[in-house]
Amino acid sequence: MSKARWYVVHTYSGYENKVKANIDKTIENRHLEEQILEVRVPMEEVVEMKNGVQKVSLKKLFPGYVMIHMIMNDDTWYVVRNTRGVTGFVGPGSKPVPLEEEEMSRFGIQRENIHYDFEIGDTVTVLSGAWEGTVGVVQTMNPQKQSLSINVELFGRETPVELGFSEVKKMD
Repeated sequence: MSKARWYVVHTYSGYENKVKANIDKTIENRHLEEQILEVRVPMEEVVEMKNGVQKVSLKKLFPGYVMIHMIMNDDTWYVVRNTRGVTGFVGPGSKPVPLEEEEMSRFGIQRENIHYDFEIGDTVTVLSGAWEGTVGVVQTMNPQKQSLSINVELFGRETPVELGFSEVKKMD
């Protein structure tokens, strides 16, 4: 199996978030979670002064571009290339060129591998975020995405929640 790499896709201006949402939806519908691991619209915090008040807002780091962490094959190329709003992959001709590890670390996107000591069926506590303090049982795990899902009770129903490995701790 090939190794997942980061690729850059050119989009119509202003369509970056729509393209991300469309690709995410296609990944779910076609069950491509193991091949297209992550879709990102790189953002940066910008401090602006408006009417004498400091305001922090998010701006796109690369307007017109979306980054995709994926295993390149005919299926994934076709899905991404034929997403509404995508004009093509960045690279010469029709050949996508993956970004190098050094380039990705400059953007702060390359994340370290997190060592985990839990498995499906283990009870974990959520350490941060909206579900902080919640206890749940690990239902699924995705080491490539460094994520897992647990069921939490929401409105009297069991609801699956996806979390990163770093957001949970195994209960003793």
